[in-house]
Amino acid sequence: MFTETNPYKRYRQTQVETAGPLELIIMLYDGAIRFGNQAKVAIEGKNYGEANRLIQRVQAIVDELNFSLNMDAGEIAVNLRNLYDFIMAKLVEANVKKDIAIIDQTVHLLSELRGSWAQLQSPQKKVALAGE
Repeated sequence: MFTETNPYKRYRQTQVETAGPLELIIMLYDGAIRFGNQAKVAIEGKNYGEANRLIQRVQAIVDELNFSLNMDAGEIAVNLRNLYDFIMAKLVEANVKKDIAIIDQTVHLLSELRGSWAQLQSPQKKVALAGE
């Protein structure tokens, strides 16, 4: 088994391995938002290759969120799928045009979604702490 020697990477790996499903979803959103913001900086610096790489990372995360949806959950899952499809289309457009405003729009949507998932997580933490 491979063991990471970089302390930060080892910490992050442990975080992911010990996270619950809701925490993993929030981590995915955090990554997508971070990469989106980094892509904006890359575009501002006219580093288009890096911007492309970062936008593709956002797309990979949104794909993962989309593919992991439980479509048996009903209308919420359908609405999320439609929103993820919209975000993906906007990311493609942002990447082709190198348009910061479109990236801002997708980062805003991802931030809103992340906030909703984080609200779901808060009661769980309170319940867990109450049981201790």
